[in-house]
Amino acid sequence: MSHIDYSSSLNDMIVSSPELTVHAGDSALMGCVLQSTEDKRMIKVDWMLSSGEHAKDEYVLYYYSNLSVPTGRFQSRARLVGDVSRHDGSLLLQDVQEADQGTYTCEIRLEKQSQVFKKAVVLHVLPEEPKEFMVRVGELTKMRCVFQSTEEKHMTKVEWMFSGQRAKEEIVLRYSHKLGMTRAYSQSWGHFQNRVELVGDLFHNDGSIMLQGVRGSDGGNYTCSIYLGDLVFKKTIVLHVNPEQPRTLVTPTALRPVVLGGNQLVIIVGIVCTTIVLLPVLILIVKRTCRNKSSVNSTVLVKNTKETNPEMKEEPRYFVRYEGEKNIYSSITTREVTEEEKPSENSESAYMTMHPVWPSLRSDQNSLEKKSGWGMSKTQQAY
Repeated sequence: MSHIDYSSSLNDMIVSSPELTVHAGDSALMGCVLQSTEDKRMIKVDWMLSSGEHAKDEYVLYYYSNLSVPTGRFQSRARLVGDVSRHDGSLLLQDVQEADQGTYTCEIRLEKQSQVFKKAVVLHVLPEEPKEFMVRVGELTKMRCVFQSTEEKHMTKVEWMFSGQRAKEEIVLRYSHKLGMTRAYSQSWGHFQNRVELVGDLFHNDGSIMLQGVRGSDGGNYTCSIYLGDLVFKKTIVLHVNPEQPRTLVTPTALRPVVLGGNQLVIIVGIVCTTIVLLPVLILIVKRTCRNKSSVNSTVLVKNTKETNPEMKEEPRYFVRYEGEKNIYSSITTREVTEEEKPSENSESAYMTMHPVWPSLRSDQNSLEKKSGWGMSKTQQAY
């Protein structure tokens, strides 16, 4: 416990400044207790707030002639909770706001004393915690309830009450420091039993609870009450229950990236580099293979076309005249001469004059042969 020690050698007694951190909307207990060997009555207590270097100090509360008066914007939120007969001028600030952040200075004056005893408390205000939230059926949820104080006062009792659709208020959990145990209560003596656990740090005035296996009937208002002797701190939380069952979520372990070892990284880099170097060669090989296949397919296609449809394109025919015979002509079809064929023995004594005739002129040729009497006898055709 932080106290102000009395000393007659100083006009003003100032002790070190403790710090207190609370969330907006919570309460803060700032202690100011004077330890004195003299039995003198405390006649005056002043609490002032300094928001910053250039900000003007403002009165929070003053006590004089057994009358405690909060001032300004603190009228409904600040009150003196210390035992004045024991030189305790502690201040309770409820529903803390972000604008309340700053340094609070307590000044105590004793009867027939010119000295002023001072104590400063630095208050830090964090953003407000959600007091209304939703959970799904079957999930578990933590409801936080902490009484922040600069004094080492231990809570003597914690009580959680529930009010839902039923008209009658139910006890969720009750803790008593004297009993040193927790018990779960409800209207039916079993609604919250075995589902509620006190998980807060009792030595730091933390009365938070954990509600497991949430049911649809658990939706409603939960009010926490923390008792520090005659001092009570209260907080209300609104719980909404979604009837849908909770979905299966991927655990952070499954989402954790795989870390590659040094050897694996070298192998992967080598494969990538080799692929980049050989890529042009592979592309060239593929192009040549495709070109050869295309050429072979074209040759086969032409050959098959000729075999299946010989009339598709006829080769040119020639008129043949034999000089040894008079006025004898014959039309023959040209063909390739292979190396295996031997030249005819009569080829030297025969002289041929060949005139190309295309199939389109075949009919004209036949007419000419009939008119002129040209043609080949059977013997000549056999020759």
